[in-house]
Amino acid sequence: MNHFTSKIALGLSAAIASACVFAAPVSYKIDPTHTATVFSWNHFGFSTPSANFTDIQGTIHVDNQKPSNSSVDVTIPVSSVNTNVAELDKHFQEKEWFDAAKYPTITFKSTKVETKDKKHFKITGHLTVKGVTKPVVLNAVLNKQAVHPMTKAQAIGFNATTTFNRSAFGIGSYVPNVGDKITVNITTEASVAN
Repeated sequence: MNHFTSKIALGLSAAIASACVFAAPVSYKIDPTHTATVFSWNHFGFSTPSANFTDIQGTIHVDNQKPSNSSVDVTIPVSSVNTNVAELDKHFQEKEWFDAAKYPTITFKSTKVETKDKKHFKITGHLTVKGVTKPVVLNAVLNKQAVHPMTKAQAIGFNATTTFNRSAFGIGSYVPNVGDKITVNITTEASVAN
């Protein structure tokens, strides 16, 4: 085998190895530094403010061969909320709103993953806020699944959206003047631990 043929063989071996990794079920750990959950609401009909949570933790389990076996499990610390208004951040921690002292985290645990096409998925799951659990649906888009060029680890990235009424979770203050409907936009990167 000459040098050129050897390089081709090595390249093919690497490609096959990479494909095998993606063929088997893979668990990815969410990267909180590249993950954001931004939620918005209507304010007296005048504006649509937004806020975000940080330090999001969780796991995305992906089965490319049988996507219905995939799952998502996420935990969000209520204390991380950022509205860009310090007084409102503090207010959101109080009993009238998230009651963070009693319910310090928000969780989402998927119960079903449905495939629309190779990049679009419907993820149904249980959202728990302020001790109340309700079903919600995430409309998710697969951005990329590949070896991350910086970390060299297998990585995956999604965007997702959902909507729900906050009053269903016991957070109904000022409805309807301050909108009941919450729109959530999520973006995340996750990697296989080295």
